[in-house]
Amino acid sequence: MTRPEPAGFLELDAVRLEYRFTGPSPDTAPTLVLLHEGLGSAGQWGPLPEALTRETGCGVLAYSRQGYGTSSPIRLPRRLDFLEREAHAVLPRVLDGTGFRRGLLIGHSDGASIAALGLAGADPRIRGGALIAPHFFVEDATLAGAWTAKADYETGSLRTRLARRHADVDGAFRGWNDAWLDPGRRDWDIRSTLTQCGVPVMILQGTEDAYGTQAQIAAAQRLCPPDLLTVCWLQGIGHEPHREAFPETLAALTSFIRQTLDR
Repeated sequence: MTRPEPAGFLELDAVRLEYRFTGPSPDTAPTLVLLHEGLGSAGQWGPLPEALTRETGCGVLAYSRQGYGTSSPIRLPRRLDFLEREAHAVLPRVLDGTGFRRGLLIGHSDGASIAALGLAGADPRIRGGALIAPHFFVEDATLAGAWTAKADYETGSLRTRLARRHADVDGAFRGWNDAWLDPGRRDWDIRSTLTQCGVPVMILQGTEDAYGTQAQIAAAQRLCPPDLLTVCWLQGIGHEPHREAFPETLAALTSFIRQTLDR
């Protein structure tokens, strides 16, 4: 595929992945790949894809992982290494299937963890990555947030809200929530991969994030090569900077993308 359609599906064997693409094709400009959160999808980035294209001149690809949006459903339960499998087995095929030639990964929450794992690989096409509210290991705050979401899904309005964006809403929620609340998940830890990042990395983190503390960022500052890491703190912002502080997030992403691509 040399130029993705504005919206469509990638066929990966028996799996169909929903995607959306905006801006110039991969053969004429760099591409920014958006990796959504644990309950997200290709369509849940709001105005960010179009704004990034406008500000950077890059193409922007957003896709729904299996089990999300209108992508193929996934068999549950998810494996505990589901983020690693996404980064190592699925993401490279998505890049190949959309004609990706060079660009950056931009991930949010679970998607930021996938991006971090992808940055630690040896794919020369990936020039850097922006991690929005990433998880590198499991914290009590992460699990508390997952328990709160579970209660809201079962007795509140979360299921109704998610059903607007996911064809298999129960599969999307349970695939995320059950995996994070599995007792075996407590020892999940990808901090060691941070030492392997050989490209620029920016972390955007809200100071009021309910799903992670400053310990996540401290780990990155300790383990990432210091000349490659930039941390952007957003005061008073929670787990979704691109929704809660859109202008500031867009400005930070734009500056990082331009500097990284000019290296």
